[in-house]
Amino acid sequence: MAKKEQTISLIDTFAEFKETKNIDRTTMISVLEESFRSVIAKMFGTDENYSVIVNPDKGDFEIWRNRTVVADDEFRDKNFQISLSEAQKIEADYEIGESVTDEVHFEQFGRRAILNLRQTLASKILELERDSLYNKYIDKVGTIVTGEVYQVWKREVLLLDDEGNELLLPKSEQIPSDFYRKGDTVRAIVDRVDNKNNNPKIILSRTSNEFLKALLEQEVPEISDGLITIQRIARIPGERAKIAVESYDDHVDPVGACVGVQGSRIRGVVRELRNENIDVVCYTSKVKLFIQRVLHPAVIQSITINEEERRADVSLKREDVSMAIGKNGINIKLASMLTGLTIDVYRDLAEENDVDLNEFDDVIDQWIINRLKELGLSTAKAVLNAPRELLTKADQADLEESTVDEILQILSAEFEDDNEAQAQAPATQSVADKVANDDMEIESDDMEIESDDVEIESDEKDIEIETDEAVSEQ
Repeated sequence: MAKKEQTISLIDTFAEFKETKNIDRTTMISVLEESFRSVIAKMFGTDENYSVIVNPDKGDFEIWRNRTVVADDEFRDKNFQISLSEAQKIEADYEIGESVTDEVHFEQFGRRAILNLRQTLASKILELERDSLYNKYIDKVGTIVTGEVYQVWKREVLLLDDEGNELLLPKSEQIPSDFYRKGDTVRAIVDRVDNKNNNPKIILSRTSNEFLKALLEQEVPEISDGLITIQRIARIPGERAKIAVESYDDHVDPVGACVGVQGSRIRGVVRELRNENIDVVCYTSKVKLFIQRVLHPAVIQSITINEEERRADVSLKREDVSMAIGKNGINIKLASMLTGLTIDVYRDLAEENDVDLNEFDDVIDQWIINRLKELGLSTAKAVLNAPRELLTKADQADLEESTVDEILQILSAEFEDDNEAQAQAPATQSVADKVANDDMEIESDDMEIESDDVEIESDEKDIEIETDEAVSEQ
């Protein structure tokens, strides 16, 4: 009776694994066969001469053993051999050298064998689960998943997906303003899957650039359709982000498509990222133009790029310097990350004497002005100080020699007038000084004349005094 109960218990265990672990039929049969063979090998040293037949639908199984008939006096190994007398009890016409197949009832192996089978089966099922979990999430790396907060720890948050699998969101991968309680729903991207000692750990991230990219792909259909490509992303989680997008369709505005009508598309992304400000710019392979777009709305006066040091020196007007740098230097830091260059910002000391190229649109064609601005030359002095090769190279401005000469002549004439005015200013000042000096000389003469008059009056008074004295004596 006890053996039958053990068999029934074993069958119930198989059914439980099949239902709770959600294992398909083929895998279930394979696991059960391997488990039986593992137990048989431990008991008899080998399982080569055993056949295991499993029926998972009915929950039963059969074990058959193959042995060779030998003479009674040659019988040595009961696992591989059967004596002639024992074989003839099964069937009378068996002869020496023939193979005998008989059924083995597993419950005859004893309670220890059954417990060993249960442990082996549980171990293989657990290994199978881990492999299934690893294969499931290794294919989801870079995609957004949703989990429910199960436990909040100091260094990480434990989430459970809809199947009860454990997901980890480390503190370093959380936005600084993130705060969770048990039961909260969290969206994050699968950053990586660690599989040490066949124990997979799914690591999520909300600070990764890929998380921002995946959110935009969900909000902007043009990105998922391939009409718009996100070329570069620079991000300081929770603070600000810059995205460079490019459109393969001339009729699609990449920036407008990402932002949406009145910011309808980008608003959902900003809300998910805890009000992280997002700047979307149009990507271009022209480095100077790209820097201009990244630092917009600051107006750049000139740009000097050092390719060897991967550095760019940007000259700005005084009122645009703080705008380009941004609060706590965040804007210029993101611009450097997005362009791949170390950007240094300088205040243009000659900005008061410089002239914007748009002031010459009446004498220089607008397309030439636009092409010069694409190279970062937005003022007259910037063009005059630029190397001539920059203006004539095919991969740069691509202007004809005669056109360059005409442009330089027009711009130089503007500053020649200023130089003449400055040269005339000292001469004018000297004339005024001369007039002032003449006035001073005239005043000096007047003072001398007045002094003479005073002396004459003094002499007259002396004469009068002497005459009075003479009269009194007489």
